[in-house]
This record gives sequence, structure tokens and C-alpha cells, in this order.
Amino acid sequence: MLMAASLSSCAAAKPLARNGPVKTPSNANYRTPSLQGPIPRNPDMSLSSDFSRGSGISFSRVLVSGNYVAMTFDDGPHPQNTPRLLDILRARNVKATFYVIGRSVDLYPQVVRRTVAEGHEIGNHSHTHRLLSKLGDTELRTEMARCRDAVGSAAGVRMRTMRPPYGGLLQRQRELVYSEFGYPTILWAVDPLDWKRPGPSVVTSRILSGTTAGSIILAHDLHAPTVDAMPATIDGLLRRGFKFVTVSQLLAMKTEPATAQASVNAVPGY
Repeated sequence: MLMAASLSSCAAAKPLARNGPVKTPSNANYRTPSLQGPIPRNPDMSLSSDFSRGSGISFSRVLVSGNYVAMTFDDGPHPQNTPRLLDILRARNVKATFYVIGRSVDLYPQVVRRTVAEGHEIGNHSHTHRLLSKLGDTELRTEMARCRDAVGSAAGVRMRTMRPPYGGLLQRQRELVYSEFGYPTILWAVDPLDWKRPGPSVVTSRILSGTTAGSIILAHDLHAPTVDAMPATIDGLLRRGFKFVTVSQLLAMKTEPATAQASVNAVPGY
């Protein structure tokens, strides 16, 4: 009966005019809806962020004994996208790590101050976002120092980790940065390729499918569609039992393989 009613309804409808190709304008105001139901919240946690100087020089994930993950955002601060993202994170009690570009910090220091005031971690992403593996040691030091000074001036905090633009940093350079600035190099285990702008739903799907315990997740608050994807992404991960921590907190809970394997969801290797 339903099918018959449907066919009858279709037959009664007026045919579409065929005067040329139909053009569908893009909807610039589209925002990815969050999952249905109450917004889930990351639990309140009192966790140390004091990781050992001997814990390692470079990380893409961390071996942990629980379902902890670190959400990271690169290339900010952005004057519109970052505050919108901060609203999303605050509603869910999520603390993230922001790898900022020094010259953008100089332009939008108030955004960095808000980010710090709301409990998020700031990391060094260089001053001008150049490919550091192509630079000499003096230029590398300058990129690190200028970003460090910009963040210190804007928000009065000392950064603990760094992420090289494009992930490009030679092992010798990683050792130099670690020795002279104290920064471990932080890469990632989950990359949704959001900088290619595949669409919010694709970003969400890639992060949800790729995240496991101890993952460091890469995203970019420079891009509005990435921020659009975050409500569904974070809600989905929370509903799967993941807990969000900063990168320094994740490093501080680094454990040995025998301990981590006691957790069903722990992932060997990092």
C-alpha cells in the first residue's frame, strides 16, 4: 500500500521543467550537526603533565594503559575558527593541544590567551611555517625561538613540545631541538587529511575509524570545515569510551608494554 501511494503521488506531481542544467549553489553556512541526544562530556581528570626528560625524542603515539587520546590542532590561531572550536571543546570539557604559528600568535594574541585560560596546551609549530628539514641550524633555532617568544609574550606560558610543519624534521634536527629547547617532536598517528578539505563528514569518519588508545590525532583549526567536523568527531570518540588529554599529559602517562597490554584497547608500539 505504501508503494502504491508513493507511485500515485509521483504520478500526480508536475514534471520538472527542463530548460537547462540545474545549478546547485554551495551552502557556505553548512555546519556538521552533532550526534543526536545530550552532548557527551569528557570526564574531569586530575592528571600530571610532567613527563620525563628521558621519555623520548619523537612520538606519533604513546603506549598507555587506558583509552586516552590527544587531540591536536595545527596552524592557528585563527581569529574566527579557533574561538568557535574553543566553544565546541568547552561544551564537552575537552582539553586539546594547539600547535601555533608564531607570526599568527603576534596577530591574534587574544585568541592564544583565551586558549590558555581555558586549560588547553600550546605547542611550538615554528614562526613562519617553513619546511624545517630544508633549513640550516641557525634558521631552525630562529624559527623555534621566535615562536617561543611570541607565545611567551602573548600568554606568558612556556611550551613543552613542538610539531614541525609538514612533519618535516631530520633526526639530527630533532635531537638539536630536544637538546637546546627541551621539545620532543610530536607527529601523529591519525591524519584525516583535512587540509585537502574532503568535507566535514569525511574528516569525522577518518578520525573515528583510525583512532585507538594512545593516538595523537592531527587536525587544523585554520580550516572552517575541520571545525565543522569536530562536534560529531568528538562526540563519536567520547561515546566510544575515549578520554581526551593534552599531549604532555599523554606523554606523562607513557607506560611499559607489559603494563599497557593489560588494557584490552591498548596498542603495542608507538
